[in-house]
Amino acid sequence: MARSSFAKLQRDRDKRAKAAAKRERRQGKSSEEEAPEEAQDTAPVDDTPTEDLLAMIAELHERFEDNQIDFETFEEQKAALMARLSVD
Repeated sequence: MARSSFAKLQRDRDKRAKAAAKRERRQGKSSEEEAPEEAQDTAPVDDTPTEDLLAMIAELHERFEDNQIDFETFEEQKAALMARLSVD
């Protein structure tokens, strides 16, 4: 009988540990979901005028067409510049 009591006690401990781990995951998940919103609020504002950004994109296109940069570099730099554009 002592053996079955020990097994039951161990199962109860395992259930509590599993429930605690699940609770921690849920709490961590809700914190992670809130984090991106906070990051958006604190994103730096780009003061570069739109005309300058468009000129930089045009120059980037020229460098790509003249084979001065490869396609991957072109796409990365273009995406970075496009992300800086503000839409009014």
